[in-house]
Amino acid sequence: MPVAARRPPLDGGGDRRPSCQTSVMEIRTAQKDDFEGYLGLAAQVEDWFGPMVDDPGFHQAVTEHIVRSTALVAAEGPEGSELLGGLLFGPSHPAHHVHWLVVSAQARGRGVGKALMAEAMSRFVRSGPATVEVVTFGPDHPGAVTSGARVFYERLGFTPAEATEPGPEGGSRQIYRLTVA
Repeated sequence: MPVAARRPPLDGGGDRRPSCQTSVMEIRTAQKDDFEGYLGLAAQVEDWFGPMVDDPGFHQAVTEHIVRSTALVAAEGPEGSELLGGLLFGPSHPAHHVHWLVVSAQARGRGVGKALMAEAMSRFVRSGPATVEVVTFGPDHPGAVTSGARVFYERLGFTPAEATEPGPEGGSRQIYRLTVA
């Protein structure tokens, strides 16, 4: 699903009129060629989520989601070569799970996470009543503020629920839940 994303002019000189240049962001099912892109995204957030790039369990989870077609990517560039974000989704009616959602540092604030979630909801949450759950940072975790994850999920209609097991780096975690009619 192509989505237009505004991008500043690249040349920095010449014509000073406002730019209308856009690039197309595509939300699509991840392919095995996207595996390295997932590792690149993971490398950007290991401070928040703990080590993933060298973790065989993370590699297995990404591979399994790609094989099951439950991994989505937001991509742009020639033939969708640059990954802006990735999502691993667990569709299991009536309780669906967002297993992992990361947006690259340079793409944050551009609607990438929202577009990934919208695509996941339209593809995988087809009938209600159902719930969608995600585990995110607890309120006292440093990532709660710096990542904006809690605010992001609340803007999508998720509500904070019970606390859960600490993350691999030892920080607090909390379940957020969305009810789908």
